[in-house]
Amino acid sequence: MYNPVKVRLGELRRAVQRHESSAGWAPSRWYGTAADDSGREAVEDALAGEPAVLIVAGGDGTVRVACAAAHPLGVPVALVPAGTGNLLARNLGVPLNDVHGAVAVAFTGTMREVDVAVALLEDGEGGRRTETFMVMAGIGLDAEMADSTSAWAKKRMGWVAYVPPIARSIGAHRLFRLHYRVDRGRTRSASAHTVIVGNCGTLTGNMLLIPAARVDDGLLDVVLLSPKGRFGWAGIGARLAAQGFARGSRLGARLLELAPDVQALNYAQGQQFDVRFDTPHAVELDGDRFGLVARARITVRPGALKLCVSAQAHGPETETAAP
Repeated sequence: MYNPVKVRLGELRRAVQRHESSAGWAPSRWYGTAADDSGREAVEDALAGEPAVLIVAGGDGTVRVACAAAHPLGVPVALVPAGTGNLLARNLGVPLNDVHGAVAVAFTGTMREVDVAVALLEDGEGGRRTETFMVMAGIGLDAEMADSTSAWAKKRMGWVAYVPPIARSIGAHRLFRLHYRVDRGRTRSASAHTVIVGNCGTLTGNMLLIPAARVDDGLLDVVLLSPKGRFGWAGIGARLAAQGFARGSRLGARLLELAPDVQALNYAQGQQFDVRFDTPHAVELDGDRFGLVARARITVRPGALKLCVSAQAHGPETETAAP
């Protein structure tokens, strides 16, 4: 399954043909996505053929739609990153900017069971919808960034295209009121600029937004960004960059433990997150926009999706080999 706007189809076909031949597989079936349905028809057609593995070549939005459809059927998914953020692939150690390397993982990698997040969204006027995501749900800056960045800009500029909307949002510094509960804890009220519910923790540029997030721990990680004034963003940015730099280093991790907490970053962890807003706000899931929401309930399905990853990828050991 591929997004024809995102991938170099000739290069992708050559990579698949090479690796399927060397692995002794029959020729793969090909399904291109359509711009007007986010890839839903393509993934339905692909899964109707009962594939052994669904290779998904595209950005985070295409990956989200594919994983949402594949996981209830138990069909394993392999990723060929071809978008702007490629956040799920980035968090799993799938080769970026390397079509042949990513395709090789589909045929020679190992299987890893990862969590799937499900969001029940209510618009406050009786409208309800349920959507799946793999990386992050965002309200505030995150949603404004997704809403204000065109596909043309992302294709031409990559992740740099997000800089202008981020700057505008930080400059406006609009806080909103929310009331939230994690699992069966008490309901808390807060003012925030941004709320993120994450299944993964790393952003582009190696920024580690949620240090505790693991894609296979059966938990959701919530972070509220509540800077006091525009200059409060400097502390947040420095902390996120430091977390990314320190990752994988015992000394760096120790230094972060000793460093004072950034009060503008508030973290929580659980299996269910309920939130209500005083006024509806825009929400995004894995970079896709879903309009305004007044309430949301986000839950996790532990180990619900099988993903093909490199045997050398950083993370917990996998249990079974890819078919």
